[in-house]
Amino acid sequence: MPPDLKEKVRALPESPGVYLMKDRLGRIIYVGKAKSLKKRVSSYFQPGRARALRHQPKIRTLIEMIADLDIIEVKSEPEALLLEGKLIKQWRPKYNTDFTDDKRFLLVRLGTEDALPRFTLTRFRKEDRSRYFGPFAHSGLLRRTLASMRKQFGVLLGDARPVQLPDGRYRLYDDVRAELSGWPNEVTPADYRARVDQACAFLDGKSREWLKALRDEMAARSAKQEYEKAAELRDVVLALERTLARTRKFTRDLTQLRPNAEALRALSEALGLESPPVHMECFDISHISGTFVVASMVHFTEGRPDKDQYRRYSIKSFIGNDDFKAMEEVVGRRYRRLLAEKKLFPDLVVIDGGRGQIAAALKAFVALECPPPALIGLAKKQETIIFPDARAPLNLPPGHPGLNLLQRLRDEAHRFANTYNADLRSRKIKESILDDFPGLGEKRKAALLGHFGSIEKLRAASSDQIAEVPGFGPKFALSLTAYLASV
Repeated sequence: MPPDLKEKVRALPESPGVYLMKDRLGRIIYVGKAKSLKKRVSSYFQPGRARALRHQPKIRTLIEMIADLDIIEVKSEPEALLLEGKLIKQWRPKYNTDFTDDKRFLLVRLGTEDALPRFTLTRFRKEDRSRYFGPFAHSGLLRRTLASMRKQFGVLLGDARPVQLPDGRYRLYDDVRAELSGWPNEVTPADYRARVDQACAFLDGKSREWLKALRDEMAARSAKQEYEKAAELRDVVLALERTLARTRKFTRDLTQLRPNAEALRALSEALGLESPPVHMECFDISHISGTFVVASMVHFTEGRPDKDQYRRYSIKSFIGNDDFKAMEEVVGRRYRRLLAEKKLFPDLVVIDGGRGQIAAALKAFVALECPPPALIGLAKKQETIIFPDARAPLNLPPGHPGLNLLQRLRDEAHRFANTYNADLRSRKIKESILDDFPGLGEKRKAALLGHFGSIEKLRAASSDQIAEVPGFGPKFALSLTAYLASV
């Protein structure tokens, strides 16, 4: 230990701060933080430390290379932690591993190679195909969040040991957790991965919620001159900002491994989105000259139809032909439901139509008093992409993978809406058979259809079964049975 360095160490203060270890050429080789600079730095040069470092060659080599040091005093340990992170990012010292390897804070790891991926905690980020969320500075809050995710989305944490059943499904739990979760305990891998997708989106969104709340609290603490608490919050803000940046990078990398990745990436770049739109929803209105007005909503996950999330709507707020009103109604109904169920919005909403339909969709979000997700219209005539803001319409070249994906999404919404429209018309035509039966008014017809559910089931019913419907006697039921058999 050089004499000048020994004198510096002896003169160190007891206050918190950051120390910068330098080699003989004056290069910063290590940055550390301390609650007490004197105690922490002195510990590197204690006589018995060599024996303790016998199995830690990296640290032993670091100490042997220290020729000088500098310190920066701060007011608190949290402030020292924040400054340490900034200096490590700035100087990238050779012997620092805590921040570069994320060992200081907890990470959430999702082992995507497993048949049923689990959310586990770790302090080490490996170069594998797992997905990592973090680092998170508040371990207690993180553990509570994971427990909430298990109940809200039915996903597995590190303590789960699912068992595969003979039919290929999995039993998640064999204890009381099966009842506590509130989700089906036996699932297929595909069903379970849909849960995982929702949980990942939640964890991403939760991080952003925390980030905004922490920034607001940090500003409030600073305004009250509670600088120590504000510095601690800045540390957590820094960690979360790095979390979100790494998650976006992971999403970009992951798309290279999945089908439709090129289309999602190309669409994201064309629309100026922050990341590929993994979840997309498209709305379409269908009617025949203003009658049988219906709407469809289809959902694509990772560029593929996710039919479990498809929805179809009968228009309830008016009678007639008004595509704009119909679009406003169904968009409002869809996202009012998601808000009530506290579910995440999709990454991109596509409206089948032009500026008028886009304006109608925006009105729905204004009525809900919530900002819309990324929103575009796709006008059929020239496949023009319409934006809700001041951006000029966009025409992607034919064959553009992003445009092809939008067309598949729109065409699926169109098909689904037309199928529903055709079903309604067919049902109405079949129901009109009853209009020609004398003495059967609208109320009694509704009572029959409400009781049996369809014309087919009514045809199959006996006269005795028809007579059981309130308001129908045996004689009338017998006549109706004979009539249905003849038409």
